[in-house]
Amino acid sequence: MTSDLALVMGIIIAGLSVPSLLSAFSDRRAPRAPALTLLIATSLIVYAATTSPVGYDFSELPEVFARTFRALMP
Repeated sequence: MTSDLALVMGIIIAGLSVPSLLSAFSDRRAPRAPALTLLIATSLIVYAATTSPVGYDFSELPEVFARTFRALMP
């Protein structure tokens, strides 16, 4: 797994876990599953940041997304 792919997957998983986290808090129940998905997303993002030879800047995130999706398309 490349660091770009790990970063993109981590950001997407983190974004998708936010609605379930808000739902758990609004229903006053323990956010076990959303917390686990946020832990996975954070782990992927940290893995990407530590294995990338030059690191990532916030301004280059759109290029990382585009590069990853171009690599996945046949």
